[in-house]
Amino acid sequence: MRLKFIIVICFALVAMVVSCQSDEIIEFNRYYVNGSTVYQVHCQNCHGAKGEGLQGLIPSLTDSAYLKNNREVLACFIKKGLKGNITINNKNYEGEMPPDDLAPLEIAQVLTYITNSFGNKMPTINTEKVNADLAKCR
Repeated sequence: MRLKFIIVICFALVAMVVSCQSDEIIEFNRYYVNGSTVYQVHCQNCHGAKGEGLQGLIPSLTDSAYLKNNREVLACFIKKGLKGNITINNKNYEGEMPPDDLAPLEIAQVLTYITNSFGNKMPTINTEKVNADLAKCR
């Protein structure tokens, strides 16, 4: 009887700990999971399932330094596309990424996914950040 009581208490404690996530963690998880789906539908075909890109044609998404240094324009790259020369991981890419007419929420979700996958670790990129960045697009 005592052992059953202890087991029930342990399960209750574990359930409480798991359910006590902060609002930031819940928001991150929501953006990340939905971003995975957006990535699979809109990005994976070119950038690969693991963000590895395609040799010298399509850049990988594994360069954390590039993503951090260009965080303010990532939403613009998705919304408006990208043409010309780009250097990532000391490799030059010359080509074109077509624009994608994703909603700001979808852009925030996919950027949160990309910047926290493939060896990257950055904070949540929310819709407000995306809207602010899109307002500055050239």
